[in-house]
Amino acid sequence: MSEHHPISDLMTETMSKIKEMVDVNTIIGSPIVAADGTTVIPVSKVSFGFGAGGSEFASKHAASGSPLAFGGGSGAGVTVSPVCFLVIGKDGSANILGINAQASDTVDRLVEMIPGAINKVSNFVSGFKGKTEDAAEVAEPLSGDE
Repeated sequence: MSEHHPISDLMTETMSKIKEMVDVNTIIGSPIVAADGTTVIPVSKVSFGFGAGGSEFASKHAASGSPLAFGGGSGAGVTVSPVCFLVIGKDGSANILGINAQASDTVDRLVEMIPGAINKVSNFVSGFKGKTEDAAEVAEPLSGDE
């Protein structure tokens, strides 16, 4: 059986505090419904880090054979950054409204480009379908006249 060590308490306490601060509602926020029926859902990026350390040492005042004294500490940091808003119209249409934050690395830049790319592809497909339907409507009268 392993001995219980004070560093274990430090790590457990640090992790429980992080768990209290960050949950799924921090990343995908609570929906906000506007008066016109539009729903807005905030989406955030959460980064966190923690560290803990300690040392055992012999106390000047302890008798020989007594347990070693322990000194230690822990800390944590959390950053919550807004990424985008998911906007759902009353008709059921959905759009991603990105936040123009400066990306710090290539992966973040790629993630920032996804909403714009999705919107461009959706607009292209919608425009293409519209042109195809317009062409079909124009072609029908010509074939009916002959």
